[in-house]
Amino acid sequence: MRLSIKGMAIAGGLLWGGGVLFLGLIHVASPPYGASFLEGISSIYPGFHGARTFGDAVVGGAYALVDGGVGGLIFAWLYNLFAEKAS
Repeated sequence: MRLSIKGMAIAGGLLWGGGVLFLGLIHVASPPYGASFLEGISSIYPGFHGARTFGDAVVGGAYALVDGGVGGLIFAWLYNLFAEKAS
């Protein structure tokens, strides 16, 4: 069975991007919530500063959307590569 590379890229991007955006928006409303996690992510994504504002939350969500999409693409590609060799 093969995985859809496009489908995994979209799903990974939406899940990771949506999760980071959602956490960022909660953090804007209640600053202590998720602060350590968002500080860790801000060390990876340039221009993202731990969701101190609505704009920061959107920037973090956009970075995570791209990051999750690339991660899903690589995962599906590797899965398909090794699934062909195993059968």
